[in-house]
Amino acid sequence: MTVTSPRPTRRPSAGSRAADLAGRLFGGGSATVFALLLVVFAWIFIINPSFAEPPSLMAFIKQAAPLVILAIGQYFVIVSGEFDLSVGSLVGAQVVIAAALLDGEESRTVPVILLMLGFGILVGLVNGLVTTLLKVQSFITTLGMMLVLYGAIRLWTGGAPTGALSEAFRQPGRGGIDMAVVRQLPYALLILIGLVIVAMAIMRSSYGRTLIATGDNERAAGFSGVRVWRVRTLAFVLSSVMATLAGILIGGYAGVTAQVGQGLEFTAITAVVLGGVVLGGGRGTVVAAMAGALTLEALFTLFNQLSMPSTIRPAVQGVIIIAAVAYAARERARPRQHAETPAESQQSSEKS
Repeated sequence: MTVTSPRPTRRPSAGSRAADLAGRLFGGGSATVFALLLVVFAWIFIINPSFAEPPSLMAFIKQAAPLVILAIGQYFVIVSGEFDLSVGSLVGAQVVIAAALLDGEESRTVPVILLMLGFGILVGLVNGLVTTLLKVQSFITTLGMMLVLYGAIRLWTGGAPTGALSEAFRQPGRGGIDMAVVRQLPYALLILIGLVIVAMAIMRSSYGRTLIATGDNERAAGFSGVRVWRVRTLAFVLSSVMATLAGILIGGYAGVTAQVGQGLEFTAITAVVLGGVVLGGGRGTVVAAMAGALTLEALFTLFNQLSMPSTIRPAVQGVIIIAAVAYAARERARPRQHAETPAESQQSSEKS
């Protein structure tokens, strides 16, 4: 019997350690994002103690609610193994369409909101069916939808939005319930709490488990009887519905402008990966994705407190996305790196 000496373990290189550290900071797990959120808030409180007062926190939540809702929708798509780049243009299209159809008429508010939800579902269905049935990569499908919505709205409005949002339409985004301590409890917070409960219920259901399984291993999920095309199409529909609801809040909070919704798709993706959701699907929680959105919004608030230029935001988002992609690639390759090849297995059996 031949005694084989254990194989020497390879020490990770400096580049490998740097990539692992960056991934853990910018998308390597849910615990990290909650710690980062606490650190950012503590920094803001030190710079501006008045920010810790309840009215200031409520104003922050009112501003952050649309991004958190977008992150919930983007989470459904990313955890299934796909992308949705159309949500920013969809938000802009929904706000512009609402303003044109409402034109300040209060009686049209409910029908227009229902129409917006229907339009959002239609966009999600198109994204999902083109991606799953026609086998077009979601990056290309949703990029095309982004350009279609962007071009169609500008063709319709001539580059200058017309009409006006009704007061009832704007209430969810900028209104609230007057209270003694917090001064005003925003409707946006109440809506966000409701959507958080719905999102958590979805991920605890059989559909949520199937969604994660599909993102983790599409072929295995298909062999187990999962209709992958249906699971992913519904994820795109949920993303578009969330984008529509976020558009309603943004319209109420910021009004109608030609730039509304611009760049939100990348901000939502950044928030999700900051929450530790692995690009490529199969890993991550919806709660951590929402924490990523709050952390990103808090980080932007910190930049404002430090009087840093707004142009730094895209650079920060780019760094986070690159780090998250590098970490995801490393995590996907790690099992293969440590797996024993057939040749090595045969050699070890011959020695024994």
